[in-house]
Amino acid sequence: MSIVHIVLFKLKSSLSDSEKKEFCDDMLSLRGNCVHPTSQKPYIVAASGGVDNSPEGAQGGFTHGFVVEFASKEDRDYYVSHDPAHQAFVKKNSPRFEDVRVIDYEKGVY
Repeated sequence: MSIVHIVLFKLKSSLSDSEKKEFCDDMLSLRGNCVHPTSQKPYIVAASGGVDNSPEGAQGGFTHGFVVEFASKEDRDYYVSHDPAHQAFVKKNSPRFEDVRVIDYEKGVY
């Protein structure tokens, strides 16, 4: 079963619009930049996200959300702990956000 990885970011209010766009572009480019260590091919099944626009008021200060889908737990685990492209994203972009939340689930598992 596939794994859905949901990430919420609270970007720093001091960021310019171009810095926010670069952050989002960096996050979404991981789909093509993350390469499986065995197949040497991109392994992220799908990725989407952007700035919050919910009218509900339940964001808790989080400004941006992203959904990344992996074919397996193993792919997700490699991404989180070892993938060089993901590690480079974290190193570059950690100074741009104040807070982050992550939740993952396996499709069909309740």
